Amino acid sequence: MFKIISNIKRNLMATSIVALLGVMTMVDTASAAQNWRFSNLYGRGTAFGELYQNLATDIEKRTNGEIKVQVLFSGEGVGTSGLLGAVKSGLITMGAPFQSMHAGELPAGIVEIGLPGGTDDAVELHKLFHEDGFGDVLKKAYGSQGLVWLEPYIQPAVYIITKKPINSIADFQGLKIRAPGAYGKFLRNLGASPVSLAWSEIYTSLATGVIDGSIGSNMIDHRDGNHVEVAKYMYKLPLAGAQVLPIVVNRSAWNKLSDDLKKEVYEATVDHAKAQLEMGKKWEKEAVAQMEAKGLQWSPEPSVADKAAWKNAGAGLWDEYSSQDKYSKELVDILKKTQSK
Repeated sequence: MFKIISNIKRNLMATSIVALLGVMTMVDTASAAQNWRFSNLYGRGTAFGELYQNLATDIEKRTNGEIKVQVLFSGEGVGTSGLLGAVKSGLITMGAPFQSMHAGELPAGIVEIGLPGGTDDAVELHKLFHEDGFGDVLKKAYGSQGLVWLEPYIQPAVYIITKKPINSIADFQGLKIRAPGAYGKFLRNLGASPVSLAWSEIYTSLATGVIDGSIGSNMIDHRDGNHVEVAKYMYKLPLAGAQVLPIVVNRSAWNKLSDDLKKEVYEATVDHAKAQLEMGKKWEKEAVAQMEAKGLQWSPEPSVADKAAWKNAGAGLWDEYSSQDKYSKELVDILKKTQSK
């Protein structure tokens, strides 16, 4: 009898331990799902870096701490070119990638960010993404790679800063310019040699002569990177009048959230997009004034011939990127349709 009772006790204890371990595993899994790592392209203390930190803080506030977000800035764990893959794999949960660094992984992202010749009007861009179908296509494109695409945000125009003055289009010939993605192809059409570098590498590369010039994602990038210390000339024509960039989340992590938490995270990215647009415009003006005070010089007004050459350099890129994959084609078809109205 005692042996039977002893066996029963052992079995009950074993069952209880298994049940407890199961509960602990569920708790650990739930806990892991709520602790997010969020990687972006900017260094600590930069203007845009603060906006990403604000997004993380807002997510925590909106979810009453159910989602805690650790922000990883440039150089902290995940490199620029590995950011998208890190979100796919779940190494990080959320990312703010620069699509031009991931042209081979996600061709549609190059069209998303804005091909040369696209509009710089924020109202038109909002309509393009939310009414004309751009957003629907991008949800599918990112979704095909295990990612959830949230509210995109707009950053200001893209300009080129160089170590030597650009007095005409001919001066681009042979220059090594940091310009990934479509920007690089555009400049190659003008005779330059594009180079792909992370933002954090631009200053040193300019200072040491590895490159002769660089695009920034916007003027604020040039200011925050102190690029004017090593390159004092800015060409007047922008490569793109505006850039649209995404916030993406690992789909497995996203699917672990309740519908209410998903809504709060999405709404946080909507407010982040508003802040990016509002502050981007303000900071752009401040950045230009501050760089001019440090010696920034603008190129002469481009000639009619230079403006035509600039336009022609981007003319074939739409069709080129349309052929990359089905999502890129859908996006370019929408662009052509909206521009023909």
